Amino acid sequence: MFVSSSSHVPRWLQVLLTEKFYNACIIHEGAKKNEKNVYCLDCCISLCPHCLSPHRSHRLLQIRRYVYHDVIRLGDAAKLIDCNSVQSYTTNSAKVVFLNQRPQTRNFRGSGNFCGTCDRSLQDPYHFCSLSCKINYLVRTTGSLCNYLFECNYLPLPESGLDDGLMTPDSVLEPAGSARTSSGSGGYGGVDCRTTLACTATTEIVRKKRTGGSTFRPPCRPACSPVSEISAGLMNRRKGNPQRAPLY
Repeated sequence: MFVSSSSHVPRWLQVLLTEKFYNACIIHEGAKKNEKNVYCLDCCISLCPHCLSPHRSHRLLQIRRYVYHDVIRLGDAAKLIDCNSVQSYTTNSAKVVFLNQRPQTRNFRGSGNFCGTCDRSLQDPYHFCSLSCKINYLVRTTGSLCNYLFECNYLPLPESGLDDGLMTPDSVLEPAGSARTSSGSGGYGGVDCRTTLACTATTEIVRKKRTGGSTFRPPCRPACSPVSEISAGLMNRRKGNPQRAPLY
């Protein structure tokens, strides 16, 4: 659980690590793309794209999401806090770090490094799986974050504009061969991840066949999943009864 003592952690950081992002904005409830995926460090509130106008001159941080977990760009995070030893991931050609620790389905302790807070398995040379894990560790062991927070007076949104921040599963999850470190607060190697729709579709079909599940397919399917269609067709092929050619 996040240590929320105001004497150790500044308010903007407390709110950032405890705020629920990607909820619908109550003020713009009827508008499209009203998910709150921007954080204002000066006001310590989450914003949707329609709320940005009064905050354009403030320090703004876009929150992105991968599989229901909040992430931010490593380049943005490194302007605010020392991200050394926090494991980063590469997705959509950008390095990101998780804001908070993620639940683990099972405790597996093999060789390698482990998170100093939640014991999640990590690649070398990392020691924390998220920013909150590192902050909790520092507060618990040193009692202060003074040497790890940076003064940042200017933090605009990306020049390319605000996107929805959603990262699809097929854009992440292919472990890199090794992690490399470099100089500078934000220059870390990361984990590059990628999965294919073919593997997901084939695994699901095999699982259903082994468990005797229904293989009914609805009449309407997304037009953007040709790989799933091909995999399903290959798995459901059956030999028909041989037919003789008519004799004349």
